[in-house]
Amino acid sequence: MGANQNTSHTINEDERTEFTHHINSQLAGDKDVGDKLPIPTHTMQLFDECRDGLILSKLINDAVPDTIDERVLNTGKKMNQFKMIENNNIVINSAKAIGCSVVNIGPNDIMEGREHLILGLIWQIIKRGLLSKIDIKLHPELYRLLEEDETLDEFLRLPPDQILLRWFNYHLKAANWQRRVTNFSKDVSDGENYTILLAQLGADRGITRAPLQEKDLLKRAEMVLQNADKLNCRKYLSPKSLVAGNPKLNLAFVANLFNTHPGLDPLSEEEAPEIEPFDAEGEREARGGSWVKYWDKIFTLWLNSLDVDPGVYNLFEDLKDGLIILQAFEKVIPTSVNWRLVSRKQPLSRFKQIENCNYAVTLGTHHRFTLVNIQGADIVDGNRTLTLGLVWQLMRENIIQTLESLSKGGKHITDRDMIKWANDTVAKGGKSSKINGFKDAGLRSGIFFLDLLNGIRPGVVDYGMVTRGVSDDDAYNNAKLAISIARKIGATIFLVPEDIVEVRSKMNLTFIGSLMVVDRSGTAGK
Repeated sequence: MGANQNTSHTINEDERTEFTHHINSQLAGDKDVGDKLPIPTHTMQLFDECRDGLILSKLINDAVPDTIDERVLNTGKKMNQFKMIENNNIVINSAKAIGCSVVNIGPNDIMEGREHLILGLIWQIIKRGLLSKIDIKLHPELYRLLEEDETLDEFLRLPPDQILLRWFNYHLKAANWQRRVTNFSKDVSDGENYTILLAQLGADRGITRAPLQEKDLLKRAEMVLQNADKLNCRKYLSPKSLVAGNPKLNLAFVANLFNTHPGLDPLSEEEAPEIEPFDAEGEREARGGSWVKYWDKIFTLWLNSLDVDPGVYNLFEDLKDGLIILQAFEKVIPTSVNWRLVSRKQPLSRFKQIENCNYAVTLGTHHRFTLVNIQGADIVDGNRTLTLGLVWQLMRENIIQTLESLSKGGKHITDRDMIKWANDTVAKGGKSSKINGFKDAGLRSGIFFLDLLNGIRPGVVDYGMVTRGVSDDDAYNNAKLAISIARKIGATIFLVPEDIVEVRSKMNLTFIGSLMVVDRSGTAGK
């Protein structure tokens, strides 16, 4: 049976209750939504309160601070549908930019209060915030979780949920407990492993293994949660959802435990140097030097926004068999892949992986990509420069293909066409700023992008918020404003303010191209 608007979707009431608790505690006192809180946790009111996009926008900024420039949000009690849609555009496009998969949800779904879609989005946002702190730069002592003969590089490739399981098992082993956990459902549902973990983390607070003596699982679960309360970590779980083995709520519970009580000894002076290169790399990245890490993050977000399956977590590792790249080709250029030529049955031998990657390179060449000296084996071997080069051209092609589908007669769009369109649109809005290319130093202040947005939709920029952009701080604030306004009018973009301030030409191309798409598709809400 095909899905339609009337298809009924059940929602998990435990999740609704716990996510409502989370929103009530995290957003309490907020100047724009504080008066809506606390939302009752045992009714469906949550979904009604989310309709105008404000709570979801605030939740995104709580999970990943500074994602949304809150100056561009529409506020007030009686918001019309147009203003609600604008806020929900910001929600959807900002959620994509922090790594949420939002292919099945649009701004209207939020405004109409579609429970299952809103609940799914809320979970992704909460999860993103909880897992973002599982980071060796924030917790150098994670180094203690390395297994014998495992390198730090190998360890850091693990997804955050796997690092959490490793952390959980580290404490079970330290307690001389024979069991181990491999999931956040059946392995924790009897409360035994939680009892041991909490006793390890909270022995100094009088937490013991007493729950093991209780045979009734619901009563034992309540005792476990009372122990968690001694650590101020009674969050996300009820006895019922613990025993039911709800994987989302158990993951949230464990992540919160790790974030507040990691229970790992600080590194000694002898151990610390071994992880310093990674910290130094992180510092360089913050200053724009570590370009591999930077593009790794951007391309991972972009590929996941295409809804490739499985999702990408570790870019170079996940692209090695060619299947994700070929899926991306198919999404960007429909019907471009002949799947009969592709080996998909796992596990793939190195030979089959190279065949798949060679086919991806052939497709790129066929579609005018510049792929000098790249072979399938380079992708299989994780050659970062060559892999990034291929994925960048796919991302660029995505914008070009969309623009060509919107242009008269499918005319091929060049960089020069984009620059001309941008300058003409700025002039149409009565502004005089102008650029010669995507590397133009004048882009640094952010003013050109704001003028471009004004040209696309007159009045969308409040110039009272715009500075001359001379200092780094002023330029950053202009850039931040431009990105959020672009999302407000429906642009899907993955850049951050630093990209504009540091004049990163590739990201400037994606920004201008995405705005051109919004303008030509008529979705800017003029």
